[in-house]
Amino acid sequence: MSTLSPCVGCRALVADTEGPTHPYLGASPGCWGIYGEVSSRWASHSAWPLAVDAYAVQHPGVPERRSSQSVWVHLVSLCLIVEYGWTPAMGITAKQHLLARQRTWDWLEPPSDQGAVTILDLVAVTDAGVFATEVRRWAEAVWAAWSAHQPAAGVRAQALLRAP
Repeated sequence: MSTLSPCVGCRALVADTEGPTHPYLGASPGCWGIYGEVSSRWASHSAWPLAVDAYAVQHPGVPERRSSQSVWVHLVSLCLIVEYGWTPAMGITAKQHLLARQRTWDWLEPPSDQGAVTILDLVAVTDAGVFATEVRRWAEAVWAAWSAHQPAAGVRAQALLRAP
């Protein structure tokens, strides 16, 4: 039986193991492994891009260019999906447009509480409808946790909405 410890990003209790992690997302090896397991089951589901947004924002990493860029583009995608009703597929397009227009990204200080919903809430899900509902619940929890940065993300989202 392995020891559990809080993930460095989302604070979920995950196996305290050695192993691979993402190069700039701040996830513990145990959490990154769970993300991989969930991804292998659900990557073709239409809600998966929203799960990617929630995971990326909930695991912001440390202040550096790639981490800052990741948080910004995924946070703006969350804004467009949660606040404006965009689909997860439309969020992918939004991220592409953001990356094409912006080269530098300020660091957004993460909230001390990343929200109560994490990748762990998806581990046991086997039904596609339940998966979509749980991913949406996760995304909304992460969006709410980042409330201090919602106005800034909203400005970027509005710019995309006005763009040709």
